[in-house]
Amino acid sequence: MPKAPLTDRFGRTIDYVRLSVTDRCDFRCVYCMSEDMTFLPRKQVLTLEEIARLARTFKSLGTEKIRLTGGEPLVRKDIVGLVEEIGALGLRDFAMTTNGNQLTRLAEPLRQAGLHRLNISLDTLDAERFRTITRTGNLQRVLDGLDAARDAGFKRLKLNTVIMKGRNDDEVTELVEFARAKQVDISFIEEMPLGEITAHDRGESLCSSDEVRALIEQRHELLPTTDDTGGPARYYRMADSPIRVGFISPHSHNFCATCNRVRVTVEGRLLLCLGNEHSVDLRRVLRGYPEDDGHLRQAIIDAMDLKPERHHFSSEGEVQILRFMNMTGG
Repeated sequence: MPKAPLTDRFGRTIDYVRLSVTDRCDFRCVYCMSEDMTFLPRKQVLTLEEIARLARTFKSLGTEKIRLTGGEPLVRKDIVGLVEEIGALGLRDFAMTTNGNQLTRLAEPLRQAGLHRLNISLDTLDAERFRTITRTGNLQRVLDGLDAARDAGFKRLKLNTVIMKGRNDDEVTELVEFARAKQVDISFIEEMPLGEITAHDRGESLCSSDEVRALIEQRHELLPTTDDTGGPARYYRMADSPIRVGFISPHSHNFCATCNRVRVTVEGRLLLCLGNEHSVDLRRVLRGYPEDDGHLRQAIIDAMDLKPERHHFSSEGEVQILRFMNMTGG
């Protein structure tokens, strides 16, 4: 059997790419960025045409899933046009992670443009607490955005929730009940030690997936499934609900052995691992060879040899990666 176009040194086939379209966001979530962020100058940011070219090139190399991320992707001007271009590539799965703040306006256009799925970040159902965590956000606007996405016909919606001790760990079961009522999936994510923050101590706030699962099982039995969306989540179901509950556990149950993902930052850095700094400058290739995708293809293929076997996140709260999540795209 011939080797897949994108295979790393450890035999893993890379068929899932996360493309960051902006480092900017209309929120300032405490675990994602500092309150007073300095964003990239425009010339350092990939153009939408360059991002579309990357998507086409990755598709030609066997990519089956693309997720658009940010910052917040929906603050990027002309984002619907980019979605339409990537949506025409015939991907098995085409998704976006969003904070939901712009969905009342954009859910229907995104669906019409060919986006398959949405993940919506939601860490609390308390309006005051939501404002504290996001620093700028309005909870009701996000909830209205979720409803707009359902009305637009997205078949599989998922909530992404970062649980932090002392901030929102008391809402785990309430968030599950909300997801059940809305008939949407929910994934609980362990906070990752990316970027210097001062709003809380990560070592003290880390709430493991096992702890979250135990809280849920006080009310609902969680039944393991073999469901796979091509990402890092492990999914469970409940006997009396069609929704799935997922756990993304970079600390307690790392998913490196089956990693099939790479990320491209908005600056065009191809990140081979979320928890390492191994990267290749694809912006230089994009702009150095604007009419020749052969060099771009080869740069991506060669980069697979740099993909590390695993990350080594610590649960002690220290920062190992200085870039913020808004620079990485999740």
